[in-house]
Amino acid sequence: MNNPSQILNPRLRKLRRLLRRPRESHARRHRRPRLRFSPAAWAKLLYLRDRGPTEVGAFGLAAADDLLYVEELRLVGQQCTAVSVCFDDTAIAEFFEEQVERGRTPEQFARIWIHTHPGGCPLPSQVDEETFARVFGRCDWSVMLILAKEGQTYCRLQFTRGPGAAFEIPVRVDFERQFPQSDHQVWAAEFDATVSHESFWTANPLAQALFLEDAELLANEFDNPFEVVPPGKGPILP
Repeated sequence: MNNPSQILNPRLRKLRRLLRRPRESHARRHRRPRLRFSPAAWAKLLYLRDRGPTEVGAFGLAAADDLLYVEELRLVGQQCTAVSVCFDDTAIAEFFEEQVERGRTPEQFARIWIHTHPGGCPLPSQVDEETFARVFGRCDWSVMLILAKEGQTYCRLQFTRGPGAAFEIPVRVDFERQFPQSDHQVWAAEFDATVSHESFWTANPLAQALFLEDAELLANEFDNPFEVVPPGKGPILP
């Protein structure tokens, strides 16, 4: 017996293919989520990363119809070191109030946390994990994005409703929408007005004390810890 598909004429086979296409495109829309940036927002993030020697933190402002599309970055008052970002509570409150007055919802301005790493590793530190859990742990969903010095990224989307889940998602620059041009002068003024640099040792007295204690032990071990010792004359370390 002949296969029914062989009996159909070419016009009917084409019609069948057209009827299948909506289902195929519907399946493609349910692909894995990704965090997308407007070219202007991504250019600003690169500029902020390279502006100083420390980490820099920002909030991503998302489109109302696409909460994983970052249209703009906003800095708030912060104290930064090479390994940490500490936002000013008053600056956060003023930023939230300003965004609400502009008609944005918390899902648009208080779910995407972005910061840079001055080194080459984008993986979150223990401080990053603690901050993300403390500040965003009660949100129904949130994103942590880290951009390292050489362009490496780490991006994690987490959900707390229901059973909860967290997984890494890719990061892309989206050129499909209209976007404004770069403005280094405005970005520099925003950076200078909100970001304060602080030495890691000044910001961490415990680390400074441990460093000084190690230096004291070294000084007690040698009369001059910076003296050049001839080969074969120095201590043998285990």
